[in-house]
Amino acid sequence: MPVPQAIRELRFGLRDALQIALVAYVLYRALLLIRGTRAVQMLTGIVVLVIVYGIALAAQLTMITDLLRVLFTYGALAGVIIFQPELRQALAHLGQSRVTRLLRRMGESEVAEEIVEAVERLSQSGIGAIVAVEREMALGEYVQSGSPLQAKVSADLLTTIFTPYSPLHDGAVIIRGDTVIGAGCILPLSQAQISDRSLGTRHRAALGLAEETDAIVLVVSEETATVSLATDGRLTRAATPALIRNVLSGRSPRPSAEVEMRVAGADAG
Repeated sequence: MPVPQAIRELRFGLRDALQIALVAYVLYRALLLIRGTRAVQMLTGIVVLVIVYGIALAAQLTMITDLLRVLFTYGALAGVIIFQPELRQALAHLGQSRVTRLLRRMGESEVAEEIVEAVERLSQSGIGAIVAVEREMALGEYVQSGSPLQAKVSADLLTTIFTPYSPLHDGAVIIRGDTVIGAGCILPLSQAQISDRSLGTRHRAALGLAEETDAIVLVVSEETATVSLATDGRLTRAATPALIRNVLSGRSPRPSAEVEMRVAGADAG
C-alpha cells in the first residue's frame, strides 16, 4: 500500500518534540487538579459522548450526529459554567510562583514543630482531632465545607480549635503553608474495606483525603489517644513525633513499610 504524499513529507524535529512535551505536561497537571473531584465524572461523560459521536459518524447515523453536534456547539459554554470551580482553582495554582513556594517552604520546619506540639498536647489530653496539611494539590474545595480562616499556625491555636464543645472542634483543620485556612471542614470518607474496627470516622476521613489528594493528614484518636498519619493512601498507626516532624518537613516522603497500613483491601496493622 503506497504511503500518502502528505505523510512522506512530514518531518519530526526538536520543535515538534518540545510542543508534544509541553502539551503532555499541561494535560498531566490538569488531570492532577481534577483528580478526585466531581469533574472527573463529568469528563468521563464527555469522553463517552465523543466516542458515541465517532461511532454515529462512521455508521452515518445522521440524526444522532446532528443532535450531538448541536450539543457540542453549546457544550463549550456549559463546560465553562460546570467546571468553574476547577478552572478557578487551576488559575490560582498557576498564579503561585516558584519564588512564593520556595519562601513558603522555608518555614516548614517551624510549622512542623507547632503541629507536632499541638498533636502531642491533644494526645496527652485525650482530645480527638484531625489536621490536614496541603501540599501540591489544593484543598480549597474542602475549606468551603467548613469555616474559612486566615490565621498563622500555632500549637495554641490548634489545641484551642479542638477543645471539646468549641464551635469548630467537630471537623478537620486545613493548613496551607504557615496558615490555617479552614476549620470544621468535612473530608471525604474512605470506602475501602478495613478490618480494624477501632478506626473511627476521623481515620476514614483522613484515609479518604489521602486517597484523593497528596495531603498529609494527622489524626488523634479520642478513644486511644494515639496519633495516626495518613499520606499517599496509607495509614500509619501510632506515629511518633519524630516521624511526623520528618514527613511534615519533607525529609521523609513516606513512612516505612513496617508501620504503615495499606488501604486497598489490606488488613489493618
